[in-house]
Amino acid sequence: MKKTLCILFSTALVFTACSPKADDQATVFKKINDEVLANSKAYETLGEATSTIGHRLTGSENGAQAEQYAYDLMKGYGMTDVQFQPFEVESWSRGDIDVQIGAKGKLETVPAVTLAHSPVSADVTAEIVDMGNGVDADYEARPDAVMGKIALVYIGTLPDSPKGTPGLHRSEKTALATKYGAIGIIIINQVDGGVLLTGTASVTGSLIPIPAVCIGKEDGMALKETLAAKSQFAAIKMTNQSGLIKSRNVIATIKGSEFPDEKVIVGGHLDSWDLSTGAIDNGIGSFAVLDMARTFQALNLKPKRTVQFVMFMGEEEGLLGSRYMVDEAIKNGTIDQIKYVMNQDMSGNPAGFGTGGRPEAEAFFKAIGKEIMAIDSSTYTNDVSTGAGLHSDHQSFMLQGIPYTAPSSRLDRAIYGCYHADCDSFDLVNKEHMVNNVRFSSMMLYALANAETLPAKKLNDAETKAFLEGHDLKLKLQIGGDWRWDN
Repeated sequence: MKKTLCILFSTALVFTACSPKADDQATVFKKINDEVLANSKAYETLGEATSTIGHRLTGSENGAQAEQYAYDLMKGYGMTDVQFQPFEVESWSRGDIDVQIGAKGKLETVPAVTLAHSPVSADVTAEIVDMGNGVDADYEARPDAVMGKIALVYIGTLPDSPKGTPGLHRSEKTALATKYGAIGIIIINQVDGGVLLTGTASVTGSLIPIPAVCIGKEDGMALKETLAAKSQFAAIKMTNQSGLIKSRNVIATIKGSEFPDEKVIVGGHLDSWDLSTGAIDNGIGSFAVLDMARTFQALNLKPKRTVQFVMFMGEEEGLLGSRYMVDEAIKNGTIDQIKYVMNQDMSGNPAGFGTGGRPEAEAFFKAIGKEIMAIDSSTYTNDVSTGAGLHSDHQSFMLQGIPYTAPSSRLDRAIYGCYHADCDSFDLVNKEHMVNNVRFSSMMLYALANAETLPAKKLNDAETKAFLEGHDLKLKLQIGGDWRWDN
């Protein structure tokens, strides 16, 4: 007769060998890698969504279809805890636009696109003033230059700019033009080929008081040359729609095995602008999150902390969905349960992950990166970025002191030319890059959710203020109305 390996000492004591041993992290990583390489659905589901839904503008019928698609997909993967988080937002959609530029009395139509949250109706004609990069220094040098006029600014940073010129968001440049009395703003795109870019011109997600438009690089740079020699005028006419609508974040939850009240969130914004399908911004990020959820469910992964897979809506119109999620967590007293955030925004083929500006986290990401490299060192090179920035859904959490990370993407720079533009379509998507993002991000997500000690802690209010100042984010947050400290 064989002796059993589990010897009963008493009714309450059994050798621990009787209990199944949890897989070590290297084994889990190998399982994740094999599962994603064999069964990833990220590319295929994104392709289906772009062809059957199209754009995913928040508040539109397409947006609602996308929300339901994501919900049904995660339920179909076998996830039992999938919820809508409804919220009400001030929605904006474009109407008609006509932009004419030229000498006084000799205006000619120029291709242009309205920037979101422009007024529902505008009809202005005024002289154009070249304000360069449209940053504080440009206005401080000529504080009355745009009073009652139309500001012309470059969307990025001009090549001959002084060292240290801040790179402001289009919404921040619009806010500065408004502050200094402009009655309209024309923003020059930085992409060759006449590409027109949309996106919000509002730092708050509410309507702005002046019309804001984008024109192509070639037209814009030619206009700058003309303005250096003689006066030019613009007539901007537009109609748009705005009103309160309902939208929904989609949240799938896997409860933590040891610390269920500690949450690690991985999120990506599902919404897109309406000029195209938004395959890159942010289909590749949000559909990677959906496939990460599929992977965790397929492998029955249950890390120590609760993991929430979130499809945010309203990011493009002012981080509306993530702001709502954070505000609700503050109201119901669960904000301290959110321990870490991984943001997936235009993420593909990552070489590493960022610390979100938290130097104390670098050792953790380097160590986990070495484990990932043990599986694939040709693609994943363990590059750890250290900066902190704004204008994606991580911002809503970062402002509450919650640490975040994001994959360090290696997308072809040419792809960024279609950011928010009518060329952002599925033919830009690289399947291998999506698969790489899902497998590496799933490994890092598991490591975060299962860590004995998280790489960075939530900052208190004073520490958050110091952190934001230390990363030169104060001015941008002040312009955006998100700086809650008096000094």
